[in-house]
Amino acid sequence: MAHQVIGINGQFPGPPLNVTTNWNVVVNVRNALDEPLLLTWNGVQQRKTAWQDGVLGTNCAIPAGWNWTYAFQVKDQVGSFFYFPSTPLHRAAGGYGGITINNRDVIPIPFGFPDGDITLFIGDWYNRGHKELRRALDGGTLLGAPDGVLINGLGPYQYNTSLVPPGIVYERINVEPGKTYRFRVHNVGVSTSLNFRIQKHNLLLVETEGSYTSQQNYTNLDIHVGQSYSFLVTMDQNASTDYYVVASARFVGAAVVDKLTGVAILHYSNSQGPASGPLPDPPNDQYDTSFSINQARSIRWNVTAGGARPNPQGSFHYGDITVTDVYLLQSRLPELIDGKLCSTLNEISYIAPSTPLVLAQLFNVPGVYKLDFPNHPMNRLPKVDTSIINGTYKGFMEIIFQNNATSVQSYHLDGYAFFVVG
Repeated sequence: MAHQVIGINGQFPGPPLNVTTNWNVVVNVRNALDEPLLLTWNGVQQRKTAWQDGVLGTNCAIPAGWNWTYAFQVKDQVGSFFYFPSTPLHRAAGGYGGITINNRDVIPIPFGFPDGDITLFIGDWYNRGHKELRRALDGGTLLGAPDGVLINGLGPYQYNTSLVPPGIVYERINVEPGKTYRFRVHNVGVSTSLNFRIQKHNLLLVETEGSYTSQQNYTNLDIHVGQSYSFLVTMDQNASTDYYVVASARFVGAAVVDKLTGVAILHYSNSQGPASGPLPDPPNDQYDTSFSINQARSIRWNVTAGGARPNPQGSFHYGDITVTDVYLLQSRLPELIDGKLCSTLNEISYIAPSTPLVLAQLFNVPGVYKLDFPNHPMNRLPKVDTSIINGTYKGFMEIIFQNNATSVQSYHLDGYAFFVVG
């Protein structure tokens, strides 16, 4: 089945941004689509360059046939990120690529330099195009279950002849026995949490989105939408066969779980045969969110490792912070507002204004936005509004996320880093 995707420079996924701390990054984007587009740099902090963030409300969308040059500096976030189109549901069609921010030579890393670097994009896939998905939501209809899971934009290896048809192009990862590789794994999907695992290989977690973690081994890890993790994987197994690399859906019905399984192949250079047998086991209970929550809680910041600066990570005494603002943000199931299916926080579904917020603030344009976003749920009918949080400049904000929906929810604080305290 042929599908149209959003490619970048003829590639799907798009080309990587491989940069080093303190570099100035200049990216010229020419929009060859037939509708406006924006790219955002997921997790990269914009320090004094908020207008380069690439989301509606901060930037005007790039009109069809136009180009826009992004220019920003990557600072002290050594690690793994990705870029993607932030305009409505374009990410469902692609347009994403990796961002690797390397350390300068004077900044040590808390593990041996790996023998190779491998980036994997895992994500759900809908056979319907992004415009059709958008029309469904605008018509008040849920998207429903995806049609598959891709790894680096490719379908599953035929691990089971009754479940996977022949002839599907799949991802093959070539490695050398005895070597250690850094795997940077990004969930670039629309709505599906995925469990990632490599048959008979341990995943040594070392970094997530610019922060080094306490190093611990996992046999599998739940990676939620928008998250990026970095593992060290040693090729220490017998090369009698290839090995499965699996990304399978979590918290979905038994009727669709088989089709929502992406499978790639790990190929040792001296491998003597194809991968065979059953896939490595996922977590025992497909619906067990407590497993996923406890796994996430097991991930700790490495406070003895140096970041891309003289002081070690975590050396700031967060217990001494005076909190200036507290917000309880409650998410609920999508709700109908004027016939369209919308997600909300504190009963408000944000709508981007025609004038970006940054410009409206700079030039004191009235009526573009309201500084009235409530600091707690108001128990009222949902509405669409350009209502924004009125934060305290140079203050410290405590945000409490309350998920009243029935699915796992990912939250992203665009342009900032935040620290989980409870």
